[in-house]
Amino acid sequence: MTRRKKSHHSHGTPNRPRLWGKHAVAAALDNPDRKILRAWATREAAEFMKFPKDLALTMADVADLGRLVPSDAPHQGVVIEVEPLDDIWLDGVLAGGADRAVLLVLDQVTDPHNVGAILRSAAAFGAIGIVTQDRHSPPESGVVAKAASGALERVPWARVVNLARALEEIGEAGFWRIGLAGEAETDLREALGSPRVALVLGAEGAGLRPNTREHCDALARLPIGDEIESLNVSNAAAVALYAASIA
Repeated sequence: MTRRKKSHHSHGTPNRPRLWGKHAVAAALDNPDRKILRAWATREAAEFMKFPKDLALTMADVADLGRLVPSDAPHQGVVIEVEPLDDIWLDGVLAGGADRAVLLVLDQVTDPHNVGAILRSAAAFGAIGIVTQDRHSPPESGVVAKAASGALERVPWARVVNLARALEEIGEAGFWRIGLAGEAETDLREALGSPRVALVLGAEGAGLRPNTREHCDALARLPIGDEIESLNVSNAAAVALYAASIA
């Protein structure tokens, strides 16, 4: 497991990320595994949030909060500084799956908005977790947490060093690995059927890398119209999760 590098930034660091927005912060407060270091809030937001009495809370106005987060971040009057969640190991995620399970594997999806949205869809459709390559995925951040709308605290996220090796482990655990590729001849509905499925998605533009494709059991495409060449990766993940949930 590659450890996160330290960096210094007024909006938080990988070792001390700042989360914002009522849903993201409320989910962090409800997560017993999340260590919250300090908080800032407007008086109105502080009344809404259930801050622990022993938490260092600073009352602030909207302008002050705006300086704690990236420009134009929708903080909704509340910001917290936290420690990253403990590393989650792939074998732990795989062991948590029931007879029927869906897992998401992301091949170099680096945009934090997309990863956050995918976490949100994973929570909505009951996926057992997501898997990313540590060097090619975003760290925990306010952007990820806000896009995930609380799912960052609920969906297991395993970061691996070698994605190909991880796909081998996923296959050994009984998952049918389906890589989503727009040029595939097989429709996703035809590729589904196994009770344990791993949906593998690549970055926008580049798609799945050749070595990732070689570690999939099947390649499949989403049944979208000819007017649109492809979907945003987070939208594609949501559609694929829905298809897997009703298969």
